[in-house]
Amino acid sequence: MKKISYILALFLFVNILAGCSKKNNDDPIVNPTNTVSIDNPINNFVWKGMNSWYNWQSNVSNLADTKDDNPESYATYLNKYSTPEDLFNSLLFDAGNTDRFSWFIQDYVEQQKQFQGISLSFGFRLQGVKINANGDIILYVRYVSNNSPAFDAGIKRGDIINAIDGVVLNETNYNNTVSKLSNDTVTLSFVTENNGALTSAGDKTITATEVSDNPVYLTKVFDNINGQKVGYLVYNGFRSSYNDELNAAFADLKAAGINELILDLRLNGGGSVETSTYLASMIDGSTTTSDKFAELKFNSKHTNENSTYTFQDTQNDYDVTGAKTGEESINKLTTLSRLYVLTSHSTASASEMIINGLKPYMSVKVIGTTTYGKNVGSITLYDSPSSDYTSQSSANPNHKNAMQPIVFQIFNKLEQSDYTQGFTPDIEVVEYEYWNNILPFGDENEVVLKAALDDIRGISAKSSSIKDKNISPLKVLPLENKFDKEMYITNDFLN
Repeated sequence: MKKISYILALFLFVNILAGCSKKNNDDPIVNPTNTVSIDNPINNFVWKGMNSWYNWQSNVSNLADTKDDNPESYATYLNKYSTPEDLFNSLLFDAGNTDRFSWFIQDYVEQQKQFQGISLSFGFRLQGVKINANGDIILYVRYVSNNSPAFDAGIKRGDIINAIDGVVLNETNYNNTVSKLSNDTVTLSFVTENNGALTSAGDKTITATEVSDNPVYLTKVFDNINGQKVGYLVYNGFRSSYNDELNAAFADLKAAGINELILDLRLNGGGSVETSTYLASMIDGSTTTSDKFAELKFNSKHTNENSTYTFQDTQNDYDVTGAKTGEESINKLTTLSRLYVLTSHSTASASEMIINGLKPYMSVKVIGTTTYGKNVGSITLYDSPSSDYTSQSSANPNHKNAMQPIVFQIFNKLEQSDYTQGFTPDIEVVEYEYWNNILPFGDENEVVLKAALDDIRGISAKSSSIKDKNISPLKVLPLENKFDKEMYITNDFLN
């Protein structure tokens, strides 16, 4: 196994000399005799980086190795795109379907902060729901970050919002009204529900600030669930700068002597592959460092990077910049024969890697709704030709554009990777259908958690969906980040 330093926000910087692409990346952009020059040199970076690393390079005709054989036609081609982002988007394979994940980065410094859970934010996650045949819409609060503007305003999970900046939500105005959540300051109108009627509960105005969100949100032990000690962990992101907090949570679970574990990944869109490996090692303490957890496979130009992640006995700890701060022994549970995972459509990437990677070793029971379906991952590419576009330290200092393209697919010990449609739950529980009774995380009667606890109790667990056709979910796009469902590796992995 290659040593894999972990950087939460997943994926950053790599110092490797290329030689993997067809041409020397240091060749001049324009042939001296060429009468056509490239208008925007960043376009050249975009094409060269994607030609070298993109997972589906061989499927995109405009990324063919022959595309830049003629400097003049190559320059003419690049000049068709007014911005590097336009060029990047044009190179994605079956964009929005096969490749739903790659994106262009305007400022990689700000992006790195967000990878570590630091962003300008209100500090909550919302779910939109159409609640009746009349087209009335509400937003309920799925999650509130500690010490965030929403937290300070007293907003809590389960609160119901029916208006933004005085505009009551309905099917006609939903998208325009919810877009107000992109503003720095917003006024939210809260309501309570009784027998279908909504009653005003007052307004709250909040202003976005920089929020650092600890993904290790809640650790709890239920002492007697059918005679079992059940551990419960709400974990919201594979962020490397919180590796030590994650390991500390497992120290508590181990000390409590749990023999069942419920891992709540409903809000976890992924993150660091390395951290996912550490979490798997904490869960299944019967594994050894020779046991394969996952295998990464790159395109034909980078098969030398194909590598295996094995279960670990120690982990690396990092600060928010991705710098390693130390190592520590992993707190491994040795008492589990199965794992319960609570899921939603927000469960993606490195979270799905946990499900896929542990299935060959133990029973994994999925409860909630179908996961997102992301079996691929990325690295950050910088405008640094001498490193084959993997090194931030040698990046062009004149701009901070970068790319986050998909560059590998991930497999488990059994070579399984077929979950592009997500993992279907063993027990379906549709949280949004209970929009008027969303309980706090860790409450025994919280609908998704209760389904897992009931299964442990031996109560015949049935899928719990109301199936009311008048109730349907709606996306809250202004609060969704492109990297929310990410899986990435760090530069050290490629060294």
